[in-house]
Amino acid sequence: MFNPGLTIGQTVKNSELVAIFKCGNMGGMRRSNVTNTLVLISDYTKGLYHDKWIGDVLHYTGMGKSGDQDIHWAQNAILAECGSNGVDVHLFEVMNADKLCIAAE
Repeated sequence: MFNPGLTIGQTVKNSELVAIFKCGNMGGMRRSNVTNTLVLISDYTKGLYHDKWIGDVLHYTGMGKSGDQDIHWAQNAILAECGSNGVDVHLFEVMNADKLCIAAE
């Protein structure tokens, strides 16, 4: 299991996130083969996707801007299979356009 050395509630910049996880710097689902992680970013500042919490469950919108989401495609498949594929998932939420806050690991 990859330990990024972060704690829930901690705020990080996008550049720090990229350096820690060795992932891309854009998008809401960032796969890193180096750290074997999938970084999810739920960004409430852009309004592109409508992720929402219902109780303690996040209803996250996967990859794809139009039409139905395909659970068997790209990072959507990695997330769907994270219980059995060995990929660690790390969730960050953006409440302020400059900063990401780690929500869960």
